[in-house]
Amino acid sequence: MNSECVKKSNIQLKIEEYKTLTDSFLDKFLELRYPQIIWESVRYTVLSKGKRIRPAIVLESARVCGGKIENAIATACAVEMLHAQSLIHDDLPCMDNDDYRRGQPTNHKVYGEAIAVLAGDALLSLAPSAIVSSTPKGVKRETVLKILDEFLCAVGPEGLIGGQTADIISENQNVKPETLLYIHANKTGRLFEFSAKAGALIAEASAEKVEALAQYGKFIGYAFQIADDILDITGNIETIGKTPGKDVKSQKSTYPQLFGLRKSIDEVNDLCCKAVSILRDNNLESDFLGSTANDIALKVNEK
Repeated sequence: MNSECVKKSNIQLKIEEYKTLTDSFLDKFLELRYPQIIWESVRYTVLSKGKRIRPAIVLESARVCGGKIENAIATACAVEMLHAQSLIHDDLPCMDNDDYRRGQPTNHKVYGEAIAVLAGDALLSLAPSAIVSSTPKGVKRETVLKILDEFLCAVGPEGLIGGQTADIISENQNVKPETLLYIHANKTGRLFEFSAKAGALIAEASAEKVEALAQYGKFIGYAFQIADDILDITGNIETIGKTPGKDVKSQKSTYPQLFGLRKSIDEVNDLCCKAVSILRDNNLESDFLGSTANDIALKVNEK
């Protein structure tokens, strides 16, 4: 077995390790209780098939900065719960109106719109609660409060919700490039940025490494959203796990729609290269983080 195969094997093992840790915590944290239907709805989306990229970035960022993985698990799972919340609400008829997510019927298709809305609301409270209640006592309380503050900012109208709002009001509009950048940077990029930054904060890394990982998260988050826009055009439900062509039908503002497919692919490649360069320039030795960036680029370059 050559060194490249060994490297890929090690990365895959790390992915599975992080996924197992995340799913184990979430399964216990979201155990069924009364009223059972809301917990079933929450679990349906949170524990559905997914790569757990965002929580894995939290855990790996903590590790690469010399922190303990167990100190970062609660924050990593809070990120996954927030991501699930955004999917539940994003798929609702009043928003993107999608029937499939991660290869299965969307939450409101199974539990109805009212329960789906409430499940998303529940996750907005459960996620920060996990950070406060389940971060080990050995982590400084001021560190926990800093992470909580960063998390809430990433969620709110100056973060994910702001990006989603701008996305909705930009439908059927000829948006400017800066508006599209705002949408991508907040609707998708902000959670990736938080994930990378939070791990470094938990590890009490230097300000330089915290900022470097935040920049890494920004770049791959932006690349991830452009790649998602590209795959909406070039992919199918088997490969992307949701209904393709939705952006075109909804007349959404996307990078390919504004700049064309070729430039969109080039931009993904450039952003992923910048992300990898940040890791190298700041001596953040992580095959996993580098591979995460490269994998985003690989998806849009496949023929």
